[in-house]
Amino acid sequence: MGRWEPGAPQRLQRAALELFTEQGFDATTVAGIAERAGVTERTFFRHYADKREVLFAGEDEFREPFLRAVTEGPAGAPALDLVRGALAAACAAFEAGRSRDHARARQRVVDAHPPLRERELLKLAGLAAAVGDALVARGVPPLRARLGGELAVSVFAAAFALWTAPGEERDLVRLQAEAMAEVLALVDRPGELPGQVPGQVPG
Repeated sequence: MGRWEPGAPQRLQRAALELFTEQGFDATTVAGIAERAGVTERTFFRHYADKREVLFAGEDEFREPFLRAVTEGPAGAPALDLVRGALAAACAAFEAGRSRDHARARQRVVDAHPPLRERELLKLAGLAAAVGDALVARGVPPLRARLGGELAVSVFAAAFALWTAPGEERDLVRLQAEAMAEVLALVDRPGELPGQVPGQVPG
């Protein structure tokens, strides 16, 4: 096949995931991935720096709906509303672009290999920072913006873990909404004053 044949990145991603699942990440070689995908090793390296990066392709596309929702959110919207809008938009885009079976298979590979788990955490940390920066650009105070970015990632990660769990059938947008509702329930302390010790009676 020609090195510029359309669809090579997608074939390489599919081939890599198949081989990682069949024989493990460590036992899989770039040569094997390229052969399974029907391309040359040179073609592989035109698209990916190494076999690990095949699993992390599309990070910019992953971040984009989060950031667009924050940037284009209603004028004067509170930071929490911007975060909730970003989560809803990003989860809808994520689910539309990926099959649950593929996501489950990829996550099994990542979970089984500590360096891949570390790379996944770096990806999520980058997303949190990017969302935080987008919130600052909307006029949100820096500390609140940073917490908003971390919240977006925590809720997404919790919803994603449920979405990829065996037997789960609920959609990702619903799961993130349920996870956010749990966050709001966790911090809801009617009548508690800022700085008050939990359980202390206002006096």
